[in-house]
Amino acid sequence: MKLKTGVLLAAMMFLQYYIWGAWYVTMGTYMGEVLKSSGVAIGAAYGAGAIATIISPFFVGMIADKFFAAQKIMGVLHLLGAALLYYATQVNSESFYWVVLVYSLLYMPTIALSNSVAFAQMTDPGKQFPWIRVFGTLGWIVAGLIISQLGIEKTAGTFQVAAGVSVALGLLSFALPNTPPKGAGTATSVGSIVGKDAFILLKDKSFLVFFVAAIFICIPLSFYYGFANPFLNELGLENVAGKMTMGQMSEAIFILAIPFLFNKIGVKNMLILGMSAWVLRYVCFAYGTIDASWMLYAGIILHGICYDFFFVTGYMYTENKAGAAIKNAAQGLFTFATYGVGMFIGTWYSGYVVDQNKVGDTAHNWTTIWLTPAAIAGAVLIAFIFSFKEKKNTAQVAA
Repeated sequence: MKLKTGVLLAAMMFLQYYIWGAWYVTMGTYMGEVLKSSGVAIGAAYGAGAIATIISPFFVGMIADKFFAAQKIMGVLHLLGAALLYYATQVNSESFYWVVLVYSLLYMPTIALSNSVAFAQMTDPGKQFPWIRVFGTLGWIVAGLIISQLGIEKTAGTFQVAAGVSVALGLLSFALPNTPPKGAGTATSVGSIVGKDAFILLKDKSFLVFFVAAIFICIPLSFYYGFANPFLNELGLENVAGKMTMGQMSEAIFILAIPFLFNKIGVKNMLILGMSAWVLRYVCFAYGTIDASWMLYAGIILHGICYDFFFVTGYMYTENKAGAAIKNAAQGLFTFATYGVGMFIGTWYSGYVVDQNKVGDTAHNWTTIWLTPAAIAGAVLIAFIFSFKEKKNTAQVAA
């Protein structure tokens, strides 16, 4: 891969996740403080991303991969997305959800498209892709730091910043290396898109237990994505958006330990560590205060273990179980079930719990709110410990 190509791909990834990080983390605070939205409405807005995750594979598999060069359709989607991000700042609470839903339907396919553009230019994706993808994490971190520095996380300015960067990436996309439609002339079924071929893995009891646990652990995950920023702002912590980037920083650090620990302590122990971190994080949030702010910071930093030790390990475990023949179908099924179905359930339920624990017009009983996902994560953890039987050979149970 040439240096110029590598720079273009790194810039693409940086901007791709900068856009997402600029508005997604603080959306709950904006909706609550500016639009005066309910918890259910905030949860529904975050649920729009889950709906888009379910639908976007159909768009990519049946349209984008067959008829359009990846970089061109990505450019069009980001330019349209920029207009919607700006429009989101001009609407009331009732219309906001629909704008976010339509935007999510445009944005989520660009994640797969950006990966396609990157992989198409690589001679050794296994070694080269992580170095390109890490710029996406950096983009998310820089977005949070800049939003915090500008002091606009409680305003419509976050969407306006994201809109400007979306225009930049839309234009840059047309300068990216050409990536022709890889599925042109081939037949694609609904079953293949949702990973039907990977259903055979569910016949294996251990994988089934892991699969169900992954769906249910997305319920606690939804609480963090939707309400951590409003919670920390309500508590009075300053520059929350910037401080929450410590979660992505820890994610980047802990991911380096996964290849070593995956073989050293085994899949089951890795997943147990990940789920235990979910429980600990929410206990820290439940009892953390400004005077005991170390608990709040601990809850943020634990994001690295929460995400990496469960989801990244889960992707690796899924790939090992599936083998080469159905690994793409297996990863698609895992993503569809977790970030689609699991997150959709979680975003609705988290909003309901927040509304049930509202005190007065603006305050909340956050201790009860955070103990709810802690209890859910704890229940999933206990069930997993006693139900999951790790086999020494985790590779290829599929034919």
